[in-house]
Amino acid sequence: MNPALAGRCFLLISFGTVMNDYSVDGLSSATPLAVLKDGGAINVPEMFLGFASGTIAVSIAAMLLGGAYLLITGGITWEIPVSYIVSFLIVMAAAGGQGASPAFLLAHLCGGGIVFGAIFMATDPVTSPMTSTGQLIYGAIIGILTAVFRVMGSAPDSVSFAIILGNIVVPLIDRLPVAQPFGITVGGPAANPAKQKGFKMPKAAVVLAGITLIAGIALGGVNALTAPAIAAQEAAAAAEAYAAVIPDAAAIEADDAITEAVAAATEAGTYGKSTIQEVMVGKDASGNPVGYGISVNNVEGFDGSITVSVGISADGTITGISFTELHETAGLGMRADEPEFKDQFAGLTAPAITMAKGGGGGDNSVDALSGATITSSAVVNAVNAALDFYVNNLQ
Repeated sequence: MNPALAGRCFLLISFGTVMNDYSVDGLSSATPLAVLKDGGAINVPEMFLGFASGTIAVSIAAMLLGGAYLLITGGITWEIPVSYIVSFLIVMAAAGGQGASPAFLLAHLCGGGIVFGAIFMATDPVTSPMTSTGQLIYGAIIGILTAVFRVMGSAPDSVSFAIILGNIVVPLIDRLPVAQPFGITVGGPAANPAKQKGFKMPKAAVVLAGITLIAGIALGGVNALTAPAIAAQEAAAAAEAYAAVIPDAAAIEADDAITEAVAAATEAGTYGKSTIQEVMVGKDASGNPVGYGISVNNVEGFDGSITVSVGISADGTITGISFTELHETAGLGMRADEPEFKDQFAGLTAPAITMAKGGGGGDNSVDALSGATITSSAVVNAVNAALDFYVNNLQ
């Protein structure tokens, strides 16, 4: 594998939250690809020139200048970049959902690290094929993988993973277009051993491919069978969480106008790393609102995403919090789900609360968990997002 990309993929898997935090001078925003994946509008010329947030190599103009220099000086050849980008665009046009729309395809081409990867990473001479034919095959493979990951994967951009998977099959690719040795007649029976033997797939590759295929089919089948049950359990857990945080409600219902406000806040990215997922209205026996259950997801947890349901009464007082997603470190961050931490939020009021350490906060504050400040901060940020939504949309 390309060592730089292998290292980056390891970091993305192990420390995803930190690696995907694109904050500059205290400002954090979604990358263009993330906005595009969520159905938002983006500015392609800004992306082409490099005036957009995101990973390294957001200036496509600079990448193309560098690629032209490498081609002219013989540092790279055209086969890998061209086959990579062409195959990527073909698959995106076929499966991206917007056909061959130039604006859509250019947005994907200018977003993320595809141009940087095609010119500077996939062309690494140590981890790419040796022959022109092999390079065309290799570029097509990683272009297809990149497009598939973008269309079907959870991450907006997966160039690094596509390239290192392509690196793995380079030894096999190099065995396909066997070069004809100089001075050897093609028709000689024993003069060209490579021609005589032909290509043979290594047994280990066949076995591994078979195992992977069987495992993939099995996992897909299990997922299809269990998806309805999982969805039902998640709905039941959410209903239980709302009932716990709106104890005075006789009924808990959705409201169309509030749902539209949630969608608007999500599209605007109002709460940064926190996202309002759902808001339910708790009503008494007469149908009058007595409180709201606001489900908030925050991605700033120590081990990833945290989802908490926040109960807020009609007068803006927090009635409780309940977690529906919490995967923090056992004995540290997982203590956020214990009454000693959760009960601190009950009785606090809008517009916002603060976090303190060792009981040094004011009246509208909570004490952070010892040894789990990051988890505590993520929960407080999620609760404050719920309070802000209440103040601006419900109060």
